[in-house]
Amino acid sequence: MTVPLDVVVDRTRGGRWTSLRETGREWLWRREAPERDDVSPGDAFVDAGGLEECIPTVRGAPDHGDAWSRTWTREGEADVVRCDRFTLARTVSAEADGVVADYVLTADPGFRFVWAAHALLDLSDRAFPRIRDGARTRLFPEAARLLDRSWPDGASWVEGDWPAPCGLRLDRFGRDDGTAVGAVVDASHCCVHDRADRLSLSLEADGQPVSIALWRNLGGFPAQHPYRSTGVEPMLGRVFDLAEAGPDDAARVPASGEVRWRLTLTTNCRCA
Repeated sequence: MTVPLDVVVDRTRGGRWTSLRETGREWLWRREAPERDDVSPGDAFVDAGGLEECIPTVRGAPDHGDAWSRTWTREGEADVVRCDRFTLARTVSAEADGVVADYVLTADPGFRFVWAAHALLDLSDRAFPRIRDGARTRLFPEAARLLDRSWPDGASWVEGDWPAPCGLRLDRFGRDDGTAVGAVVDASHCCVHDRADRLSLSLEADGQPVSIALWRNLGGFPAQHPYRSTGVEPMLGRVFDLAEAGPDDAARVPASGEVRWRLTLTTNCRCA
């Protein structure tokens, strides 16, 4: 069954997707964050939920990137943000069973970046993500105490196979347990199941590293006043922090000065 999706974006507050709705269901989680109204480029991230455009990094500096804290403008059919080292244009169009977002980043050749569609989803504790079995998965230091092995000294991440890298089951969200972990999976597609509902997220980008990042915060973050937030984040790159990216872990602008990619979100999951 195909069901259309309606998108609402807030250009004045970072180009954030504030709603992704099908009939009878809102997929995006949101929280009250009035301090978001007063942010400036370089400020610490203010989490209002929805889907954020995180670029040129997610963790690190600037916190959650340089686009979320800036005003976007409408130029023709595209939403556009201009940052110090790059310009990002996004064109969102409706499909029969969802939406497609086409992106164009313009920057100097050789510019490296990580981008994530930082989608925080409004899910029940019975929801689970489905990704192809065996996909290589990176875990980061916040997961150390949950693994079946010791964390290697000085390591930025460890790797294992989906769905249970290093003994940590990630193919379920579950009830709040006071933990918060992030992972980056070597995959281009994820289907989220929540009871009878399905949301498919997929990413296409020729010649660039493509991943699915997960954020499973079950009341473990932040340390002061933690809350629950669960994210499925199609990503260009293989790390959260651009500063930790190896030669093949970040997207790179070619000689043309442009990188193009496509994000597709549908209610028609094609996973097994």
